[in-house]
Amino acid sequence: MELDDVALRLEALGNPTRLRIIRVLVRAGEGGLPVGRLQERIGIAASTLTHHCGKLIQVGLVTQERRSTMLICRANYPMIRDVADSLMDQCCAEADEAGPQP
Repeated sequence: MELDDVALRLEALGNPTRLRIIRVLVRAGEGGLPVGRLQERIGIAASTLTHHCGKLIQVGLVTQERRSTMLICRANYPMIRDVADSLMDQCCAEADEAGPQP
């Protein structure tokens, strides 16, 4: 994943409300949550939830699916894993160059 793409997603997660949304959706599992239930769990106004979900959808961390009259939000697990992996993909790559730590 390109550095700019990772930065956009991390920027979105830098907002406490959006981070709470992601955490609730991750705990909900693959089935996700209806928007109304997500709103209850987060405890914010519907318009605020719409705004924050929109940002998370825009950067690919959340998906939405309409089922009849219900709107289901889901964490995009592959994208979340890609972001986490990109933070760790260079782990310890220069450890030998740094030499012993005092």
